[in-house]
Amino acid sequence: MSSGYVAYYRVSTDRQGKSGLGLDAQKKQVCDFISNSNGRLTGEFVEVESGRNNDRPELAKAIRQSQLTGSRLVIAKLDRLSRSLNYITSLAESRVDFVVCDLPGCDQFTINLYGALAQRERELISQRTKAALQAAKAKNVKLGTPENLTPEAARLGREEGVRARQRLADAFALNVAEVIKEYQSEGLSLNQIAREMNNRGILTARGKANAWTPTTVRNVLLRLKE
Repeated sequence: MSSGYVAYYRVSTDRQGKSGLGLDAQKKQVCDFISNSNGRLTGEFVEVESGRNNDRPELAKAIRQSQLTGSRLVIAKLDRLSRSLNYITSLAESRVDFVVCDLPGCDQFTINLYGALAQRERELISQRTKAALQAAKAKNVKLGTPENLTPEAARLGREEGVRARQRLADAFALNVAEVIKEYQSEGLSLNQIAREMNNRGILTARGKANAWTPTTVRNVLLRLKE
């Protein structure tokens, strides 16, 4: 008998929910995952809520449904569950059987690592938004909705976004540094290290499995030097 899955989707705004923006992509990812797993969909729940708010009535219903039917809770991406590290780890430790489509087969360590990155990204989003608004205000730039931001304010936001991504990449490099340096000490080439990283199921900075290449390894080493 095929395994059952209860899908949970989250969008941040009511407009996204009505337009299907983000929701359609999540549904496709979940459907593809279930299809590749030879499973069946036993329920779907959609939440319109910010990732910062952990009061999730639809998520509670999805968890209850999965427990009643013996199904696994399936989420497209980890940040659709929450951007709070404490919330993610508490759910993982509460023995709720769930799977993340872009992190299949992930263990507790992986969940904690990417949960920490998700929380950090939430903090950086807030920081760079405030920084862009303060910089724009200091230059007497007229502020408005995101659609009406001036080119100057948009540029400041983009620059802060690039810096935020660089900080996340630095954090990831530090997390995998010990493993890569261990292989280096054994005299392995970049190609061999990439192969070993894939064999161990270690995900790349983008959360992809079997995606390590000699170039990916070299980029991590260069970042560590910097």
